[in-house]
Amino acid sequence: MASVDISAPDVPGPPAPPPSTPPEPAGTVARRRRLRTTRRRATGLLLAVTLGFVAVELWGGDTEPVGYLEAMLEAAMVGALADWFAVTALFRHPLGIPIPHTAIIPTRKDQFGHTFGDFVQSSLLTPEAIAERVHSARVVPRLAAWLADPPNAARLARHLADASVTIADLLRDDEVHGALEEAARRRIETTPLAPVAGRTLALLTQDGRHQEVLDVTLRAVDRFLRENEPSLRARFADEAPWWLPGAVEDRIFERLLDGAANLLHQVAEDPEHELRRNVDARVLRLVDELQSSPEMRARGEELKAELLSQPELREWVARVWSDVKTGLREQADDPRSELRRRLADAIAALGIRLRDEPPLAARAEHAIETGVRYVADQFSDEIGGIVSGAVARWDGRETADRLELLLGPDLQFIRINGTVVGGLAGLLIHAVGQAL
Repeated sequence: MASVDISAPDVPGPPAPPPSTPPEPAGTVARRRRLRTTRRRATGLLLAVTLGFVAVELWGGDTEPVGYLEAMLEAAMVGALADWFAVTALFRHPLGIPIPHTAIIPTRKDQFGHTFGDFVQSSLLTPEAIAERVHSARVVPRLAAWLADPPNAARLARHLADASVTIADLLRDDEVHGALEEAARRRIETTPLAPVAGRTLALLTQDGRHQEVLDVTLRAVDRFLRENEPSLRARFADEAPWWLPGAVEDRIFERLLDGAANLLHQVAEDPEHELRRNVDARVLRLVDELQSSPEMRARGEELKAELLSQPELREWVARVWSDVKTGLREQADDPRSELRRRLADAIAALGIRLRDEPPLAARAEHAIETGVRYVADQFSDEIGGIVSGAVARWDGRETADRLELLLGPDLQFIRINGTVVGGLAGLLIHAVGQAL
């Protein structure tokens, strides 16, 4: 015995609201309204000649003028019906009947898309056509005028600063640390330390510049002795023998302090002092040894190897990258920052140069034309594929609707013209027949 389901029947809930569709753009609404208007005119004209033909058949009689009118109306109906069938067959099956070779656009849209993509690729977006368009559009003068405008330069500087922050954030810190450390290691390993230090020291001591450093050092030592006299006196007292009287200690300390101060003053005031000549000789000897001595070179390589073996190098690289990112972000967020100001100044200066220097503008235009030619030549297949792929993604009915909105009003005028031309052709043919 079959079981009977006695559970409570499903009670239908409230109907689900229909999915909301975004409103059509104003341009699409206007084109759809124009299409309806022209379609009504064409259909109304067909209906008018049809009613006129019926009226002539019923009440027109057999006179010769009625024959001309009848021929004209009959041919107008034929022309109107033929053009209606042709126009309708492009977008749908006439009267919903699946007649062969109708609804051409929905059924053959992929082929149309491929053909249109080939046409765009081979005839519209050719390297020559794009380069000519770029040249006639005066891209460089317009770009120069835009860049030279300070508000535009500031706006572009802000975008460039934000882009640099985004790029820095996209990079992985560990990979950047490794790349920077590797670059630093490679640079240090391939650079002999001692000769570089020798050349640097020679540059610093050129024209007696080291004497200025010595003067600063002498003044600093003299100031240190005067400012720290109490602590130096106490330290001397601690180091002096216990049996030495305090007055003697003070006298010895003062003599030492005065002697050191006098020596510092003599060296500072006498450019030819023996101590200065001694310093000169030692510096020159050090410069020569750093650049030519094998022992100094070997010692420099040992120091370099010791430096590279320290883990602090990786930490230093990480701190440098972190400081760079932090500084870049702060500079990008501040409208008055040095980075954004310098970027804006550089952009405005570039615009002024492009505007005022014809050779530079010519080179820039040539570079742009070369670039667009290269893109159009290297990516022509992709350009055609974009067009055909976009059409292939459209629904057949959607494609027909889009094209009908675009071409439909003109095609409806073809129906009107077909009605008029058909009527005139029928009248002419009837007249020729009567004349013959």
